[in-house]
Amino acid sequence: MEATFGMAAIQMTPQWLKGLAGWMERSGWSRLGHLLLVAVACLGLLLAVKLVTRAVRRAVDDGDDATTSEAERRAETLGAVLTNAARVLVIAFFLLMLLQEFGVNIGPLVAGAGVAGVALGFGAQSLVKDVISGFFLLMENQFGVGDIINVDDNHVGTVERMTLRITQLRDMEGRAHFVPNGSINRVVVLSKDFARALVDVEVDLATDPDMAFAVLLEAGRKLHEDRPELVLETLEVKGIETLGPNGFIIRTLTKTAPGAQWEVARELRRRILLAFREAGIEIPYSQRVVHHRGNPALGSQDSGD
Repeated sequence: MEATFGMAAIQMTPQWLKGLAGWMERSGWSRLGHLLLVAVACLGLLLAVKLVTRAVRRAVDDGDDATTSEAERRAETLGAVLTNAARVLVIAFFLLMLLQEFGVNIGPLVAGAGVAGVALGFGAQSLVKDVISGFFLLMENQFGVGDIINVDDNHVGTVERMTLRITQLRDMEGRAHFVPNGSINRVVVLSKDFARALVDVEVDLATDPDMAFAVLLEAGRKLHEDRPELVLETLEVKGIETLGPNGFIIRTLTKTAPGAQWEVARELRRRILLAFREAGIEIPYSQRVVHHRGNPALGSQDSGD
């Protein structure tokens, strides 16, 4: 009875399922085993890249979370690029091995891909230019993740992500800028090693310049004492920059930590304003003299009355 039921179940099995079971018995299990080994090798490669990048980040970490050093930014940039490149290579390798295990001759495919790559190289010159430019940007360490840069006076922001093809910036308003590396002609790094906060202060013409200089130096000294992690050196008074109809402008420079020049400048202006009020130094305001010419005829009529 049981044998009869088993034969009936075999006869009711769909033909494609019988073919699949036969293929699995002949070569399917071995091919799946090979693909499993390839998948394990690919995952191992990705894990190794992740461990290497993490080890490099730990090696250059100085323990100060408030500031990011040059070595830390470079390690972050190279780690991101290496991880993206490893993912692309692993996916391409796994797909080729998958085709080979299922009987597809990948030799002509690889050769054809080479020819197609050359053809695409002529048709996608901008893409090739972006990749080559990105490679040299990384090798020359012009800037990295975390740097504040100005690209061709069109894009200003903090570098959030950098690949061989694009550089992603985030500006002060939170907008993301995706700049192709091949289109970058000139880069001004605003957070390289150190920065300077330039603050111009205008005072009234009647103000004693030496007194104003002393007040500015004292305000800069106190700021340096209160915020030594941001202000690397005390304020430097360069002198009178310009003379105007209402006052004169005093230029000051303060050496700051990388990327801290704007914060230091804002705090310095606040302290200078309070110090000027305390010292009785006035900030000039526009003055206008109005001459009123009366009507002579009206004036004679008024006198006659």
